[in-house]
Amino acid sequence: MEGEMVLMDEDNKGEIVREALQDTLRTHSGTCLGKTEDSPATNSVCSEMESGDELGCRINAGVGSGERGESSNGCSSGERNIPSKFSDGSGHRKMVNLTTLEDSDLGRQGKTGEDSKRNKAELGRTFQTAVSSHDWALAESLIPLADTQRLNDALCIALDSIWFLSTQQELAGVTRLIEKLIRMGARDFTRAALRTSFLASCVSACRSRTMSLADTVTLMAQSSKYICITMDLAPLNGHQIWNRRLRERLQECNGDEVLKAEAAAKVQRFTEWALKCIGSHSRGQGSGDRVMHSSAIEIQLQLSAFKTFLDLAGDQLTGKDFTEAFDAACFPLTLFSSAIDPGWASGIAASAMQGLLGMLVEGGADNVNQCFLEAARFGSTELVRILLQIAQRNSLDVDVDLALGFASHYKKIGTMECLVEEGSAVAFLGPLMRAAERGCLQVVQWFVERGCRDMELCLALTAAASSSKVEIANYLLPHVPQHVLSTLSVEIIKAAGERSGGSLKGVAFLLQADFLSNPEATYQTANIIAKSEDEAVTSELRTFLQEYWSEEAFLRGRQFGQNHYLNVVRVIMRGMSPLFLQDLPNQLQVAIAYLPLYKECTDASGVLLSQWLRGQLVEAAWRLSSGIFRSQEQVLICSKEDLLGILESNLPSFLLSNFC
Repeated sequence: MEGEMVLMDEDNKGEIVREALQDTLRTHSGTCLGKTEDSPATNSVCSEMESGDELGCRINAGVGSGERGESSNGCSSGERNIPSKFSDGSGHRKMVNLTTLEDSDLGRQGKTGEDSKRNKAELGRTFQTAVSSHDWALAESLIPLADTQRLNDALCIALDSIWFLSTQQELAGVTRLIEKLIRMGARDFTRAALRTSFLASCVSACRSRTMSLADTVTLMAQSSKYICITMDLAPLNGHQIWNRRLRERLQECNGDEVLKAEAAAKVQRFTEWALKCIGSHSRGQGSGDRVMHSSAIEIQLQLSAFKTFLDLAGDQLTGKDFTEAFDAACFPLTLFSSAIDPGWASGIAASAMQGLLGMLVEGGADNVNQCFLEAARFGSTELVRILLQIAQRNSLDVDVDLALGFASHYKKIGTMECLVEEGSAVAFLGPLMRAAERGCLQVVQWFVERGCRDMELCLALTAAASSSKVEIANYLLPHVPQHVLSTLSVEIIKAAGERSGGSLKGVAFLLQADFLSNPEATYQTANIIAKSEDEAVTSELRTFLQEYWSEEAFLRGRQFGQNHYLNVVRVIMRGMSPLFLQDLPNQLQVAIAYLPLYKECTDASGVLLSQWLRGQLVEAAWRLSSGIFRSQEQVLICSKEDLLGILESNLPSFLLSNFC
């Protein structure tokens, strides 16, 4: 049937999908940051989707008229017309035919299964439309026609309408309706609480100060359409934020891809129901496409209605129910955060959510910290603010430092600022080091600009070097005080090599950058580690330093340079080449001999050369200096730039231009 949305099909896969979707709502499972100590709550969204049926799922459906027939209680057949607020499009009030609704299969005989299903759906549509248009009298008149399942469904529908109340008369009407439903046997308080918590969150997300209802719903709904067909990593556009966030959750879960797809489809279906419900109630109240606002008085009415429901439910709602409802309320605000205006949490539009979540905490919800961490992980800054306020008012502990770690891991800068400024998060070291290891310059810069201690910067530099994140190490190096580097120089190189995972680019960078700002001290540090027998020094690091950065490597480099010079002279003077190399200009002879060395030295980044290259370059400079130096000791103290300058002065300019 067009417009109908079935919340959940009762099939054999229900429990499997429920478990899969529950996994998607557990915070940070399998991330490198570790797990929280909170017990993951049962997923409220999936709970609702598995226990619902067709009642109330057809939003904006017209009220059809059924055939006449006799009722089973002996009343004569005939139409009974009850006035309603429904319009038939011509401006006249429409009369709802209840004959068909009375001839349902609730204990009656002679009706086929198909007729029974049709009549139940008709009853549900009529009740839904009556509630959406606040025709409380019509809604109450339908209650005696419902069986237990329909009563429970009707309780959900009635409770959903509280988030659209605007007057005392409407509050009295819905309260009376809920009370009557409970008196008549409605008892599924758990489903009603979960469902209305989810819907209240969607309503709050739509209460934007700058976006019209249509724009907000479109931003949410258009993304939802792609959930089932874009489980891969296809490029995203602005309307796929919701889909991306759900996909991120699913990708972090263990399980079969088919189950993940089914879980995504069910969340999509339930979210679409919530958005249609919002549109239905808004049109029923004549809100149209206006920006969706609520005054403080209206929000108090809505919260009062929810409190009445909780009082009526009493001990029928357990602490677990409140926990799941809390999770259901936080879920949409996490996914829809891109549709929420900055500062929303401090405005009147968020007061409904603050009140709702506060009542759920008072009822026994114990997953505030879990939802808080998940909001931080997804960068839902406004929800983080609300949960901080709720935790402070209720004297609850939330782990702001762990939340900062999650936010920084996923580069949620706005959330990081909120956690530091409003949550007083101070544990910078862990997030800073992880950002340095991953090479996330944006996050590293943010921490440095916020102010880090000297040791935090030093450890972050070591982490970046160990992970070969040269760009991060290059940024951090000037921020680490020199006295800290000098004191810990050996330990920095050892730690960077120990955690390198086989790549020593970070170690090479520190040495080439003269991280001690003293060439002699930097070379000496490398030589100490190369000759060390400390078991903490990995064999890869020791071998690397011995071959390229030790004093022995320098001597081997000089010996190699001497042998190379002798070989070049022999070729030029005694070689049998038909080119007659000895007849070439001196600069070309130098180019033949030393152009490869020059290229290798210029390709090496940093201000220091490895001892292996430095030894060769010193020998070449000494041979080509033409009396510039009185002794070899003078050559030994020359910088990389000075040594290359000597070599350049003896090479043809047309060759040098190729290296500029």
